[in-house]
Amino acid sequence: MTSPVDQFRHDSWVAALGTFVSYGLVLVVMTALLFLVPYGLFRFL
Repeated sequence: MTSPVDQFRHDSWVAALGTFVSYGLVLVVMTALLFLVPYGLFRFL
């Protein structure tokens, strides 16, 4: 018996998931650089 998850183990699904995860990480890093770093600089200086 196969698991329902096995149908998503194709290379295209792995590539799509990797794309979304890396895009999310880029958004988190850019948000931190553009908003949290300047806020910290102005807050503590």
